[in-house]
Amino acid sequence: MGAIADAMLRYAQPLIDATDGSPEDVQKALTLSQMCWNLALTPEAERAEFLASIQPVLRMDDREFEEFRCTVATPMIRRHQEMFPAMQRPEVMARSERRPAYAQPMTRRPAKKYAGTGRNERCPCGSGKKYKVCCGR
Repeated sequence: MGAIADAMLRYAQPLIDATDGSPEDVQKALTLSQMCWNLALTPEAERAEFLASIQPVLRMDDREFEEFRCTVATPMIRRHQEMFPAMQRPEVMARSERRPAYAQPMTRRPAKKYAGTGRNERCPCGSGKKYKVCCGR
């Protein structure tokens, strides 16, 4: 396995150890660990909303869900913070204020030194090289 898969498996190990070893239980443990991983990367202010959104998916009543939150989700969040401290970053902006990378303004490229010169033509500077490997860089 790759380094990322090994790290995720180490992270999920407490949940895997709590299973009976059946493929279904191990799959459930891995799914819960992935959910906890995502929860750990969610800004703290948004975690309660995230948790509330998954309660119906897990088909748990309020008492069961509170127990799950205290015995599984919170310890796994702490485990993530201890195992991967570099992934923890303070959130400066709320999710609604963040812009995706594709929405960032484009930066203008500087104008060509010799405007109108084709990339594969000889460079006007007299070097004898093609413009793309000389002044066109």
